[in-house]
Amino acid sequence: MGQNYRNYLLFVVGINTGLRISDMLKLKVEDVKNKTHIYISEGKTGKSKKFFINLNLREDIDMYIKNMKEEEHLFQSRNGNNKPLSRSQVYRILNKAADNIDLDIENFGCHSLRKTFGYHHYQKYKDVALLQDIFNHSSPSVTLVYIGINQDVKDKSLQDFYL
Repeated sequence: MGQNYRNYLLFVVGINTGLRISDMLKLKVEDVKNKTHIYISEGKTGKSKKFFINLNLREDIDMYIKNMKEEEHLFQSRNGNNKPLSRSQVYRILNKAADNIDLDIENFGCHSLRKTFGYHHYQKYKDVALLQDIFNHSSPSVTLVYIGINQDVKDKSLQDFYL
């Protein structure tokens, strides 16, 4: 499969798991092949976490890894033998993709995938405590600030609220 599918899968895994880019880049085929969950020890916190691989993500992963060896990095760089993409390469890939679709977001980058996951997860389930746990944040307020639930959103929620 080509770089385009690698880049697509990088995006899809990021927005569907909420994993940090640094943790995603460590993944190898053996970490996802025939697995129901992605198990990691978070680089930033050192905590063990597991992330469910839903059916749609499973199909994308299986198609991508079909001809890969178990010891290969999931998101390989073209430079070197079985070397993962660097964080700066991921940043360039994401910025180029954002430019290609005229996404008007300044500094669309590595954290944008995790924040996108968080924002949409919160909008769907309205469970900040669950999201706080997924992200290993210290408080609900940290999680809400992180995913961009700002004053405008709070104001809008109060527009039609009257008891």
